[in-house]
Amino acid sequence: MTDDVKAIKTALAYASKWLAFQHQYNPYVGAQVAVRVDGELLMNEAFGMADIENDIALTTDHLFRIASHSKTFTGIAIMQLVEAGKLRLDDTVGQHIPELAGSGIADVTVRQLASHMGGVIRDGDNADWWELGKPFPNRKELLTLARKHGKVLESNVEFKYSNIGFSLLGVIIEHASGMPYRDYVTANIVDKLGLKDTGPDLNMDRIDDYAVGYSSRVHGPKRIPIDHIDTFEESSATGFYATASDLTGYFQAHISGDTRLITDASKRTMQQKIGESTEISWYGIGLVIEKLGDRTYIGHSGGYPGHITMSKTDVGRKLSVSVLTNTNDGPAAVLCAGILALIELAVSPKAPVSQPGKPRDLKKFEGRFATLWGLTDIVNLGGRLYALAPTLDDPAGMAVELEVTGENTLKRVGGPKGGSRGEEIVYHFDAKGKVSKIEGGHTMLPVDQFTLPERVTRPTRK
Repeated sequence: MTDDVKAIKTALAYASKWLAFQHQYNPYVGAQVAVRVDGELLMNEAFGMADIENDIALTTDHLFRIASHSKTFTGIAIMQLVEAGKLRLDDTVGQHIPELAGSGIADVTVRQLASHMGGVIRDGDNADWWELGKPFPNRKELLTLARKHGKVLESNVEFKYSNIGFSLLGVIIEHASGMPYRDYVTANIVDKLGLKDTGPDLNMDRIDDYAVGYSSRVHGPKRIPIDHIDTFEESSATGFYATASDLTGYFQAHISGDTRLITDASKRTMQQKIGESTEISWYGIGLVIEKLGDRTYIGHSGGYPGHITMSKTDVGRKLSVSVLTNTNDGPAAVLCAGILALIELAVSPKAPVSQPGKPRDLKKFEGRFATLWGLTDIVNLGGRLYALAPTLDDPAGMAVELEVTGENTLKRVGGPKGGSRGEEIVYHFDAKGKVSKIEGGHTMLPVDQFTLPERVTRPTRK
């Protein structure tokens, strides 16, 4: 086991506790979380509920609609067909979809569609299928929409996200491969990787396996269940379902050296920055490329009625994280970013601080401690102690590194300016060696020994 993997495991041990606390502190319905490194599944957990009305807890086996993650599968399919000589990235819509020949969208290329640089309308002139107001379009309806409203901007002018563009890629894949899109991706991606809980669209034979999706609380405190629907001709843009575990396994196939799906040369093409979304986010061929701190990640988000999802892969570390949530306001992006930040804190090289030689010497300092003002977690991340606030969306962002200075003392050596840097924390242990309290500006008690009174009363001077 490498030092990085050991450090990542310490981060994930804390991430599990942080995720459980976040579910209690910032209530959402459910979250399924998986982390995989170099093929090994290091974390696979579920928090909260799959079905509120029937009191069913969420498990790691529940299925989620992963929406725009589908675009990554479509990107892989495109590159497979390019490798097979059946498709070129500079082929046009008109070459593969005769019904659109001569239309405004006919000259848009596969590359432009796959990178959202085609200037294509996002969802159509009336996309109420996203509200479940009507079914998603079938092939005839999609092509009619594309002919009438498809081209909005000139190609290669700016990044313009388009579900319609990726839906047309499904039709192009069908034409180039000679197979229906769903059959092609199932045979050439899902089955090749042995993904048992992944598919290109709603599987009614497994309808009871899906986590129920819910509305957000923007309209009131009560969350309303949302039915699952087939996305028909938009499967290639937004139809897929999966589990977090399957998704992390799938994204491992995007890492250099894994040639089960496409060559490394094709991966480099997919991961090349083409469309600029923000100053730290770009789009390749069916993939989001994002810079977070000093690391670059590939992956995708997904927004489907009732399910919000996020996956990121650090190809350098061979690390994949997927977070799937089942509400319209699900914090998938926040939780995913929080996990990655904890991992980065654990593995990033820093100047060494004075610590005892054995990990067990650090363990006695660890725990969750409470005051009237909140909670502080003292955690071993990668062999260093940190003070973290579990209430934060990004606990690593405000982490305070702690130096062991004695048998029962720590010193704050890191953290934000203006804080308590340089100040000491003193531990008090009972006869059994358990922490009874710690003092460091405030007196903090182990969380299981702390209770709030019915009222906090004014003190008297003795």
